[in-house]
Amino acid sequence: MIEQIEKKKRLTAIIVIVAVAGMTGMAFAAVPLYEAFCRITGYGGTTQTAETAPAQALDRRIEVRFDANTAPELPVEFAPKQNAETLRIGETGLAFYTVRNTSDEPVIARATYNVTPHIAGQYFAKIECFCFQDRVLAPGETTDLPVVFFVDPELVSDPDTSGLGTITLSYTFFRSVNGPAIGDGAS
Repeated sequence: MIEQIEKKKRLTAIIVIVAVAGMTGMAFAAVPLYEAFCRITGYGGTTQTAETAPAQALDRRIEVRFDANTAPELPVEFAPKQNAETLRIGETGLAFYTVRNTSDEPVIARATYNVTPHIAGQYFAKIECFCFQDRVLAPGETTDLPVVFFVDPELVSDPDTSGLGTITLSYTFFRSVNGPAIGDGAS
């Protein structure tokens, strides 16, 4: 009888240890798995990356609007150089954002982005972007940041996006928590 109780206690302990180890492993894997899910599906307005644009563009046009936001504690001015661009679906677009350090200290910042409507994220592809990389801005420095992009022609084949006429690309600049990174910040 005592031997059976001890056996059940050992089995319970093993199950608990395996469960805790599994949950810990899933906790560490959650962020990369979520990021991969967003990249693949465009969930939450996550855009895609591409090496080149499609070989042919459609005759149909789409308006891409540009939006810029800055975290309140960041001493920079950040804005798109143009409010919108209308291009053929599949055609390569080029937009510039301007950022200026308004302080007398170097600022280390980075930009994140999203696309709205969110369902369009899976069809909005960037070839070049200044996002997700630390940028060191010297006191008073002003620089133009390019983004090269296209809207995938598959957008018109999806019943949920086939009637879409406008996409908004929005960036938010915020202070980096990673410290300085040397480099030009382009990707």
